[in-house]
Amino acid sequence: MSAAELGAQPGERATLVQFSTAFCQPCRATRRVLAGVAAMVEGVAHIEIDAERELDLVRALGIARTPTTLVLDAAGRIVRRAEGQPRTADVVAALGAAVTAG
Repeated sequence: MSAAELGAQPGERATLVQFSTAFCQPCRATRRVLAGVAAMVEGVAHIEIDAERELDLVRALGIARTPTTLVLDAAGRIVRRAEGQPRTADVVAALGAAVTAG
C-alpha cells in the first residue's frame, strides 16, 4: 500500500493500519494499543483510516468489520491481518514478522 492509498506517510520499517468507524468502541482501545506500540518501536507508523469515508479502499481490501488492523512491511505489503481489538503482545509479534519480511 502506498502513502497515497493510506493518506499518510508509512513507517520506514513497518506500518500498523487501523480501519475504524466513529461509533466503534473497540476502535478506541485499538487506537491506544497500536499508537503505544508504534511509539515504542522505531521506524513504525500507526495510521488510522475512517472506514466510512474510504469505502473504495475498504471494499478493495475486503474489510468486513471494525476494528481491522493490517500490518505492512517496509515495502507496503500486507503481512498480517486481524479483526477485533488486538493485544499488545500480538501486535509486537506481528511487527516482528513484518520487519523480517521487509
